[in-house]
Amino acid sequence: MKIQSPAGESGSGTSGNGHRRKILVVDDQRVIADTLVAILNASACSATAAYSGESALEAIAADVPDLLITDVCMPGMNGVELAVKVRETYPQCKVLLFSGHSSAAHLIEEARAKGYDFTLLHKPIHPRDLLECLKTVS
Repeated sequence: MKIQSPAGESGSGTSGNGHRRKILVVDDQRVIADTLVAILNASACSATAAYSGESALEAIAADVPDLLITDVCMPGMNGVELAVKVRETYPQCKVLLFSGHSSAAHLIEEARAKGYDFTLLHKPIHPRDLLECLKTVS
């Protein structure tokens, strides 16, 4: 699958200095994580996947991404716990959460009560909508 930005539109994958945006996608459903990575890489990003919160923390410790996109509902460490740890340790890393479960809302509210404000995208998300959202994450 080839994803292209419309002609004349600035790509969501590069910063103003031409740097390919490093993105870590985390989802325990490998097909979802791998598909998002393929879409992002085809859109001038440098994306990799992790399949658990714990493996994501290991990957981030080795190479801090510009952006973390993580599923909320995962076994073990959930995406909100991961997002909080990443914000505390690597404040320069931006965070987007996504979920197809309605139960994610209460986890987001708990994080907000602790002073964390995360953007939540709903699954399924169309690749065009994801790429558009990336443009607004500064």
